[in-house]
Amino acid sequence: MPSPGPVRVAVLGATGCMGRHLCAAFSAEGSEVVAIARRYAPQVAAHRFLSLDVAGSTSDELARVLTREAVDVVVNATLGWGDELHYTNVQLVERLLGALAKLPAPPRLVHLGTIHEYGPVPFGTSIHEDMAPAPENPYAKAKLTASRMVLDAARDGALDAVVLRLANTLGPHPALESFFGSLAVRLRGADAATGVELTIADARRDYVDVRDAVDAVVRAARIARADPLVNIGCGRAMDVRTLVGELVAAAGLPAETVREQRGEVRSRGADWIQVDISRAGRLLGWHPRFTIGESMRAMWETVCADQPLPARNLG
Repeated sequence: MPSPGPVRVAVLGATGCMGRHLCAAFSAEGSEVVAIARRYAPQVAAHRFLSLDVAGSTSDELARVLTREAVDVVVNATLGWGDELHYTNVQLVERLLGALAKLPAPPRLVHLGTIHEYGPVPFGTSIHEDMAPAPENPYAKAKLTASRMVLDAARDGALDAVVLRLANTLGPHPALESFFGSLAVRLRGADAATGVELTIADARRDYVDVRDAVDAVVRAARIARADPLVNIGCGRAMDVRTLVGELVAAAGLPAETVREQRGEVRSRGADWIQVDISRAGRLLGWHPRFTIGESMRAMWETVCADQPLPARNLG
């Protein structure tokens, strides 16, 4: 278990939308951060940065890096889609677990999974940790494979590790390919007259502020060996249309700016997601702090700061 004072934390996937927040949060509590990613990005300029393809490294190479850096905690915040589905989500964890097994005193591992690993559940169900996962899409299946490898190692006593299955996140610096991140970018150049046409899923889902999710990760890095699986969300299913309205309001635009259109919604999420967060409260002393309105305002403000206005056609 890491010491109660400042620790040295290696964040894998440090330049991603979750990784950047993790680096900042660990640094703010006084810990030393080693930011690890394949490519440098300005958002990790305040931290020691290592350019490393973890999934492409051998376990021996990775073990040498972790030994040299003398880390107390490793947080795996990597994420892969499309062609990198297996490479980043599964192979990376295989190499990481192999490396940790080679160390005489391996650091604590916090692995970020996803609530989608459980797959679709009946309407009205709160997803708790004892539910049997049954994912249906390739991304969730790949994430479940990785989480199970970590959980098996932890439950066998081979590793001090915890898996956090996170709900989708909202808040500052969103992933621009996400539904709400991309909508915020579109609203950045919109006005009430032109508006934005949008197909909205008829769904209710659990979203947690990224700052709350990061707080859970920081807490999980400190706990002693305990149950190695914890779900993180806001604890309630929210109508996606209501969330769209909250973002439009945060942008200072009238509700009619978004014009809903019919069509098939291509989504990785189930129609109902509500997370049971009682174990997170008991084990981590954690609960969400930010309201949806606060999350959407932070998302809007950072998108405005980070994304230039699109050029307007004046011809």
